[in-house]
Amino acid sequence: MKKGYFNKAIRLFELFRKHHINEDDLAKAENKSAYLNGKMDEFRLLISMGKDVFAGRYHMNKWSLSIIVATIAYVLSPLDAVPDMVPLMGWMDDVTIVAYAVSKLRDEIEKYKAFTQTKLGQHVRH
Repeated sequence: MKKGYFNKAIRLFELFRKHHINEDDLAKAENKSAYLNGKMDEFRLLISMGKDVFAGRYHMNKWSLSIIVATIAYVLSPLDAVPDMVPLMGWMDDVTIVAYAVSKLRDEIEKYKAFTQTKLGQHVRH
């Protein structure tokens, strides 16, 4: 992706960081995840993290949560660095933003994976 598009995407990401998302947004994000190719699973993981935080099942700091919210809002928004209507390139900025978010949340993602493994283990024992 050209550096200008990446810089525009990062500026938009910063605008979306304070966006409030709801259950409808999360459902739409799940549907859009199919367009993210290799980042689909990572994006769905971010959505799951957000859902668990909003439901009170998992806790993280506000900065990490703001990265997740901004990423979901960015992917959902028609105001992308490259509009989603543009074949192939329209989703490249979304893929880049998801990759950026995952790189910033690496430690939190590892904590969340450990949390979900523990949660699964508790369900199996009962």
